[in-house]
Amino acid sequence: MKIYMCIRGPLSPFWKDCMKIYLAGGVTANLKPFWNECMNLYLGGKKSDIIIEAMKIYLAGNAPWKEEGIYNEAIINNKPYILESYYYIKLDRMEWLLEMRPFFKGFLLDSGAFTYMNNVKESPNWDKYIEEYAAFINKHNVDLFIELDIDVLVGLKEVQRLRKKLELLTKKQCIPVWHKSRGLENWKQITKQYEYVSIGGIVTKEIKGNEYDVFIPLLKIAAKNNCKVHGLGFTNLKGLEKYKFYSVDSTAWVYGNRGGFLYLFKNNELTKIQATNKRLKGRKAAVHNFCQWLNFSKYAEHNL
Repeated sequence: MKIYMCIRGPLSPFWKDCMKIYLAGGVTANLKPFWNECMNLYLGGKKSDIIIEAMKIYLAGNAPWKEEGIYNEAIINNKPYILESYYYIKLDRMEWLLEMRPFFKGFLLDSGAFTYMNNVKESPNWDKYIEEYAAFINKHNVDLFIELDIDVLVGLKEVQRLRKKLELLTKKQCIPVWHKSRGLENWKQITKQYEYVSIGGIVTKEIKGNEYDVFIPLLKIAAKNNCKVHGLGFTNLKGLEKYKFYSVDSTAWVYGNRGGFLYLFKNNELTKIQATNKRLKGRKAAVHNFCQWLNFSKYAEHNL
């Protein structure tokens, strides 16, 4: 799997874990057929149907890249995968981020639509936003960009209309964001139509931790369709070894100092160390965590 942040473990434990299903919650009401079909696919499939490929980790987060020289040095020396939001680039005028792109191994652009909606007083003009988003993508020749992930705000049909408009303006496929409310048939459809898709609703707990095994049949379907899958905001450390996404992204390194802990990558494992009796210095903790996640990202790309 690949993890991208704004930056995949031995086979035998993976197969061992795949022998168990612990699905809880979300199995009632109108989502029951979805979970039932996913479970049937999982139980009836073969382990060999799941493609094992190393993972990319995209580091995401509105970090002070230019203000802190060590960030630039770490990027130049390590060539990370970076995910950033178009909204924040536009808001903070982060042209310097684009100057650093030659040192990124991969760059993934999020639309930032949800953030935009939460930060404007007037009613959002989504057509204008799409036009500006597309113009930015064209101007800077961005290849990997995510659609407007606003199902909950405007509904699936409107998201699909805006997706089509975005693709017409850029003459490129975007990366659709699938939510479980769209259903399994929609997942089968988009993984046939697109080379690269993403799963949303992880950060917002639409898909809860005890439901993560649903990723196995979903990834199996995508693999059969030769489609890559990105786990939006999925950085469950144990889950990264178990669920073989093509890529994921995380802002975890940014929040370590806020939660009072540091990350440490050692002996091929990334662990959290809780600080005791000391207040972490925010900038230094963020720099440390960024570098540790960079090390983990390089390991993940060849091993997870």
